[in-house]
Amino acid sequence: MANSYTQIHMHFVFIVQDRDCVIRKSWKERLYKYITGIVQGNNHKLLASNGMPDHIHILVGMRPSQSVSDLVQDIKGGSSKWINQERLVAGHFSWQEGYGAFSYCRGHLETVIRYIMKQEEHHRKKTFIEEYTALLRDYDVYYDDRYLFHPVDYDPEDR
Repeated sequence: MANSYTQIHMHFVFIVQDRDCVIRKSWKERLYKYITGIVQGNNHKLLASNGMPDHIHILVGMRPSQSVSDLVQDIKGGSSKWINQERLVAGHFSWQEGYGAFSYCRGHLETVIRYIMKQEEHHRKKTFIEEYTALLRDYDVYYDDRYLFHPVDYDPEDR
């Protein structure tokens, strides 16, 4: 589109169904590369991705040609299908319904990228629930405690 200029940076957070801790160190980098392909295939730019055994953080530079919900649906659907086809988990893999999406200005990108890349270090001090509710509060996002995720313990071998 002529004379249309945008700068949209979105931080997505989503979790494994039932908060199962199934994303293993042995294949998580392959998952992030696969997700990068999905993002790039939709003409966006993946700026950072990382996570823990039960959840993932993705920072994307978005084009306005696709809605946030459609991009998240493509990422979650495509990566779930890939994980299942590769038989990376016992049983059936799926992401839990829903996601968090937070926007950032260009001036905050370095801070957000550092935050995403240091997830393991960050989660030695703070649980996922604490992290997620802090994001929701910081962005003034209304939420109902009944629909938040239940705490789980991480297997130290997967950190």
